[in-house]
Parts: sequence; C-alpha cells; structure tokens
Amino acid sequence: MAMVVKNNMSAVNTLNTLNKNSSALSKSLQKVSSGMRINSAADDASGYAISERMRVQIRSLDQDNKNTQNGNSMMKVAEGAVSSTVEILKTLKEKVINAANDTNTDADRQTIQKELDQSIDQIDDNANVTYNGKYLVDGSHNSKTTATTTALTNQSLSTDTVQGSKITELKNRSGESLYIHSTDNVTISYVKQGQTYTTTFSVGTQTFAQILARTAYNGTSTIAGQLTLNASKTDVIGTDGSGNTVYTADRGCAMTLTAKSSGTDGQIAGFTISITDNTGKINKNANAVLDNFNESIRAQNASADNSLVLQTGTKANQAIKVSMTDMRSVALGLKGTDGTTLNVSTQAKANAAINVLDNALQKALDQQTTIGSIESRLEYTSANLTTASENVQASESTIRDADMAKEMTEYTKNNVLLQAAQSMLAQANQNSSSVLSLLQ
Repeated sequence: MAMVVKNNMSAVNTLNTLNKNSSALSKSLQKVSSGMRINSAADDASGYAISERMRVQIRSLDQDNKNTQNGNSMMKVAEGAVSSTVEILKTLKEKVINAANDTNTDADRQTIQKELDQSIDQIDDNANVTYNGKYLVDGSHNSKTTATTTALTNQSLSTDTVQGSKITELKNRSGESLYIHSTDNVTISYVKQGQTYTTTFSVGTQTFAQILARTAYNGTSTIAGQLTLNASKTDVIGTDGSGNTVYTADRGCAMTLTAKSSGTDGQIAGFTISITDNTGKINKNANAVLDNFNESIRAQNASADNSLVLQTGTKANQAIKVSMTDMRSVALGLKGTDGTTLNVSTQAKANAAINVLDNALQKALDQQTTIGSIESRLEYTSANLTTASENVQASESTIRDADMAKEMTEYTKNNVLLQAAQSMLAQANQNSSSVLSLLQ
C-alpha cells in the first residue's frame, strides 16, 4: 500500500467498523435494559405491528374480564333480591295454609292478613333493588315482548277432554273415571287483581264450558268474561311474548284456560276447582286431577327490548343480553293495581290463595333460575377470557420479548468489538506519522 497522508484509508475503514460496533452495542444495550427484542418498528416492522395488535387484544380481553366480573356482581344483587322474595313467598304459603285451617277464627285470619300485607309490601321493596343506580327486577329490564295473557293448563285430565265434556264423564290421564256424580257440588275460585271470586253449585249434567259460564265474577257477571276454554283437543297452549307457539310438555292434548284480557291487569293469579259430594265429603281423587291448572304462559305487559347488555368480547356485538322480569307483587298476582292484596279473611279465600302462592313461587323460582344460569355462564366466560388473555400474552412475549441470555452474549461481543475497533483506530492514526521519517 502506498504511503499517503491526505487520506488515511485504514483509519477511515476502522472508523466505519467502530461506528457499526457502537450502533450494535447501543441496540444490544437497549434490548438488555428494556428486556424487549423489539423496541421500535425499526427493529422489526412486521413483528412490531403484530405485537401491537396483540397488545390491543390483551387489554381488550382484560377489560372484557372486568366487565364480566362487574356483571356477575350485578347479577348477585338481583339474585339476593329474588332469593329474599322466594323466602317470603314460602313463608306466605305457610301462613295461607294456616289460614285455610278452620281451627282459626276470623280474628286469627285478620292477624294473618296483616302479616301477609306487610310481606307483600316487602316483596315490592325487594323488586326495587338497585345496582349502580339501575333497577334490576322491577320489570324495567324486560326483553322485547308483546302483551301476553295468562294461560292455565291441566295435563292431568284425559287427552279426550274437550269443553263439551260432561263433568260426570271426566277421566284422568290414564283413562280412569274421576267418579263425579250429578249430585255432587263443584266450587270454583279464582283471583284477579287481588280479589278472590268463588261460587258453588250442583254438578248436574253440565259440561266443562257450562260450569265456567256459571261461575260468578264480581257478584254479577260470569267467569266467561274472564277465561276461555280451548274448544277442541289440542297440544297448543298459546303464544308467548315473542310470538312463539307454546305446546304442552309431552305434546299431548290438554285443557287450557286463557284469560280474556292481556297484561298484568287481566291476569288470573290462581284457579281452583273442588268437588264435594252432597254430604260435603271431599272427592280427593277428582280434586287432585281437576285442581291442577298450572300457569303455562305468564301474563306480561308489552315491552320494548330493555335487556341489559354485558360486553364480553373484543369485537362489536360480542355480548351477553340479560333480561329480568317483573318481580313486583302486582306482576306476581299478589296485589291489584288499586292496592288490593290477596285476601285470606275466610277459609274459602285462603284455600283459593294457595294456588296463587304456588304460581307466584313458580314465577320467582323461574327468575331465580334464570339469574343463576347467567351467573354460572359469566363465571365460565371470565375463566375463558383469562385463559385467552394469557395465551395471547404468551404469543406477544414470543415476538416482542428479548432472550436475555442471548442478548447478553450479543452485548458482550459488541462491547469487545467496540473496544477492539477503538484500539485499531488509534493504531491506524499512528500509521500516518511514519511518513514524517521520509521528510527528515
């Protein structure tokens, strides 16, 4: 190599190498100090973009988990209110059964009535429970529904039973006679708007429909203005609030009584039939079959879709909708819109109230089951979100995090190379001074 003084190429080359080593050392130092392999898009453009999307997903999943846990807390508040209502209804049924016992005087029943009134008032307090200012089980968060009517279905009668069937010819589901005689008496009671209506008359040769037509309503009219009986053998019960046809559980033909008026104003809270012979003896076999009209469609007022939405996914519309029905005493059939409460002042009224409490309990238990199933689902959702977040975080770590052992090795190597380049640069700079010996 020629000896020159203007351009010291050895020094220039060594300087370039020194700069490269310095840059490599700086990057290694950044990776070691931050613990990340990718600190900016310049380190790995595609890897940076992928990891950033994963970080967004991780944060979204964590927020979903928080939403789920908050939703579960809200459902526990609702469950507590409904559970309290169930306990009250169990106590009320106990009191009503007590009131139906003629060992009690009218004064005793009045005392029981006072306790019943206070308990019904407490049920309304339970329905007004709130979470973060939101009322939960007062009907304000019902799902979309049209106005529905009460349907009471009896699946204990023979499948051949129609509205024209004579009472004396009625049979049970197995085809066995109920042994009802023309000289027997039939008592029919029902409850609407907290009022109990009851009447008793001779069976004679009357049909099912004729008996309903003779049942007193409000002292003057008949039950025909309040309930209709399906005209023929069918397994169709009616239509629910979503417009879906409701069938009997076993898809067998059954007798269904449907309220004439829709909504809670027109609901029939309880329906009771009792057969006694001409001496007053109860026909228990017949009553066990006839007094088995259970609520198959609940009366509800028309409602827009006011369901609560719990966002549980990272995308739009990935949510759980929660609807809760009305748990107030009016909706449960325990009180009328005018404030009249279920009456147990006489044995007959107390007896009719038993079925009302059974139907109210069924409504409350259905709501409790719905809330419990949602709570269970939210627990599974929370566990799934936690697992998903962990797995995405593990993937993001694989892309973004630094292998510290490897990076320390790189750092040590680059540090040694930097020091070596510094030493060689000093040596290269000394090479030009050897030209001075030629100029002496």
